[in-house]
Amino acid sequence: MKLKESGEMYLETIYVLSKRKGFVRSIDVVEEMGYSKPSVSRAMGILRDGGYITVGANGGLNLTDAGLEVAERTYERHTVLSEFFMKLGVNEERAVADACKIEHVISSETFAAVKKHLKEDF
Repeated sequence: MKLKESGEMYLETIYVLSKRKGFVRSIDVVEEMGYSKPSVSRAMGILRDGGYITVGANGGLNLTDAGLEVAERTYERHTVLSEFFMKLGVNEERAVADACKIEHVISSETFAAVKKHLKEDF
C-alpha cells in the first residue's frame, strides 16, 4: 500500500508524539493535528489495515517497522529542510511550513544533495 501525503503526516505525528509523550492515543493525534475525531479514527483504520500501526488493548498507537521507517524518513526530511531554509534566511514559521509541504514530494536524490550541502556549506 502506497501512502499518500496525509498518511505520512499521521505517521510523522505519531512518531513525534511518541518521542514527546511515550504513549500516544488517537485523541492525542486529534489535538496535535487539529482534525476531527472521525477523520483521525478513519485514518488510523487505514494505517492499521496497511500494516503501518498497531492499536493496543489500551488504545495506544504503535508504529510497526514499516510505519517507523516512513515516519523517520518524513521527520528527517522535515527537520533537515526546515534547517536548510532557515540557514538561507527564511523565517522559522515559513521554513517549517514549506518544509512540511516539500518533505512529501522531494526525491531521494534531491534530498541527499540538500542534506550534503547543508553539512558542507553551513
